[in-house]
Amino acid sequence: MNVNNFSGIKAILFDNVTVKQTIFKNTFWLAIGSGVNKLLMLVLLIYAARILGAVEYGKFSFAFAFISLFVVFHDFGLSTTIIREYAKKQEQKGKEEFYSIISLKVFLSITAFILILIGSFFITADPSIRNIILILTFFSLFNSFIAIFYAVFQARQKMEYQTWLEMFQYLLISGLGIFILFNFPSAANLSYGYLIAGLISLISVLIFFSIKIFNLRIFWQRSVWRKYLRMSWPLALTSLFGFLYSYIDSVMMGYWGMIAQTGWYNAAYRIIFVALIPMGLISGSFYPVLSKFFKESKEKLQKIWDFQLQLMILFSLPLVVGGIVLAPRIIHSFYPSDFSPSILTFQILIVMAGLIFLYRPFFDVMIASNQQKKTFWITLLGSLANISLNLFLIPEYGLYGAALATVATCMLTLLIGIWLTIKSTSIRIPCLKLFYSFVLASLSSILMCFVIAKPIIYNLNIFLSVPIGALSYCFCLFSMYRITKPIYEKI
Repeated sequence: MNVNNFSGIKAILFDNVTVKQTIFKNTFWLAIGSGVNKLLMLVLLIYAARILGAVEYGKFSFAFAFISLFVVFHDFGLSTTIIREYAKKQEQKGKEEFYSIISLKVFLSITAFILILIGSFFITADPSIRNIILILTFFSLFNSFIAIFYAVFQARQKMEYQTWLEMFQYLLISGLGIFILFNFPSAANLSYGYLIAGLISLISVLIFFSIKIFNLRIFWQRSVWRKYLRMSWPLALTSLFGFLYSYIDSVMMGYWGMIAQTGWYNAAYRIIFVALIPMGLISGSFYPVLSKFFKESKEKLQKIWDFQLQLMILFSLPLVVGGIVLAPRIIHSFYPSDFSPSILTFQILIVMAGLIFLYRPFFDVMIASNQQKKTFWITLLGSLANISLNLFLIPEYGLYGAALATVATCMLTLLIGIWLTIKSTSIRIPCLKLFYSFVLASLSSILMCFVIAKPIIYNLNIFLSVPIGALSYCFCLFSMYRITKPIYEKI
């Protein structure tokens, strides 16, 4: 490789030159980081489920879900607000405000810790679970601090920094976790592994940020606190209700003593998180650009958003179809036979994953358009619906009822999101383009289904059958796009 080629590759992967190149660069780094990180965590949690068993793994999942309900109190929407505001802000002004944001995070973290500590005595009478909750609380607080530094990286569209640091953190978590599981297997000891990795990661991020961005110090300025709390509270409440309908089902099952079912449910859910990697990559790459174009050009905002939504459609349909067909092979490949109840749970939840792909662009553009209060009302209605459905379905159907409640909530969220986006932003739904993308994705998914359902493919190792299905889908999609391209260009 000559110097010119090397310089060209370096410019593509490390510099921000054009809009498309920047989106590609951000997507590349987020793909590397998110893909590796989620796979590492999947491996860790699969081993945790296999070694600890459904009950002990259920305790860990219950504790983690309970803590997640309080994330909003120590983040309070600041991370998302920082990305949006710092994407527009001059460097010196952003630097001065960031010092006060750090002190605000300290105050929010202390508040969250007190709330979790008090809440743990009401949610469970089991002292071993309360101990796990306490340990994981500190891990969650460390992660929350790390998030505000990552937000600055994203605002400056330096996703490569976040990728390097996140990979380091998840290597620590998975390495320590697997070592503990093989040598000192228990849910509490696994929690200590998370805690140690979180502390080391926070120290590393602080050092890296001070070297690459600017030196850190804590400063308290009331006007900055007021400013950011005023902007972020709708996002905070949105996150609160978002976490409610993401984790309340596990908390409710744990509270009602369904610890084994909590383990089965979360075993399926963990694989779903990996399936959501493309959604996070696309959203993470597009959101800073949407925020930038909201201020600069409504025409460019619409064009970029159209592209984002089309990508989400092209990813979501094969994910749902392939997940439903391959669910038994996926669950049995990762977990022992006593986790069979996770199969139907996975098939239901994969529909939820497809819906999340579809509604995420609507949330992104509303937040980028400074309409975060609308997202609050969406998630409020969704969480209330989810809690109501869980109260009715979980006692009757257990973990399957929890999964059905989650899917119904996501469908409601999508419908309300579409309506409010049209009503409150400049975005208009490109119906013909979306119909074209939906038809191509549907036909390609059907053909992919025929391929992966054949016994010779279906009975392969899951790490072979999934790539074969993905390749068959991409081949069909690309072939039909080439054939129908003249039609698309006229839309």
